[in-house]
Amino acid sequence: MTESETRALLAELAASLFARGFSVGSAGNISVRLAEGGYLITPTNSCLGRLDPARIARLDAEFRHVGGDKPSKEVFMHRAFYSVRPDAGAVVHLHSTMATAVACLADADAVNPIPPLTPYFVMRVGRTLPLVRYFRPGDPAMEPAIAAAARDARAVLLANHGPVVSGKTLTDAVHAAEELEEAARLALLLRGASPRLLTGAQVDDLLITFG
Repeated sequence: MTESETRALLAELAASLFARGFSVGSAGNISVRLAEGGYLITPTNSCLGRLDPARIARLDAEFRHVGGDKPSKEVFMHRAFYSVRPDAGAVVHLHSTMATAVACLADADAVNPIPPLTPYFVMRVGRTLPLVRYFRPGDPAMEPAIAAAARDARAVLLANHGPVVSGKTLTDAVHAAEELEEAARLALLLRGASPRLLTGAQVDDLLITFG
C-alpha cells in the first residue's frame, strides 16, 4: 500500500469510528507505521471525523515531525507501543464510552479489567489488557508506563482516560479497538452477575489458532 493509499484509509477508518461515537470532538488519535519507514499520525486537535488525508502528520523513524500538520501531543503514547512491539503496525487511542467507563471503575482488575467473555475479544485483543495508572493527559511520564505494560499486551486501558490498542495493520488495530469497546459493554452489562468466562485452555486454543 502506498503512503497516499494509507493516508486515505486512515481518514476513512477514523471517520467511521467518529460517526459511530467511538470518539467525540477532537478526542482520540491514530497512527500507522509506513512500509518505507516512518509513521503517519493524526494531527493535534484534529477531529477523527473530518481528517484531510494530505494534512495527516508524517514522522520519521525517530518520531520527528517531517511533514503535514503538527502531530498529536500524545505521540509518545504511540511510540511506547512501537518501541516494544515489533508486530505493531498501527496504534489507535480512543475515548470510547464503554472502555473508558471500565477504566474509571475503582475496583477494576489492574491485570485484566475486562475478562475473557467472548472468543472475538481474545482473538483481537489478546490474553491480557493491563490497566495503566492515571496520568494527566499529555504527561510524557505515561510513555514508560505504557511501554512496560505493552511488552506483554496488544492493548492497554489508561485509568480514567481510555484504551490504546495496537494491531499488525491499520485495519487490524481499528477492528481490535471496536472489539474492545464491545467487550467493555458486555462486561458492564454483566457487572454484578456471574458470567461464564472462557477457560484458560479455551483462551490458549484461540491464541494458538488465530495468533
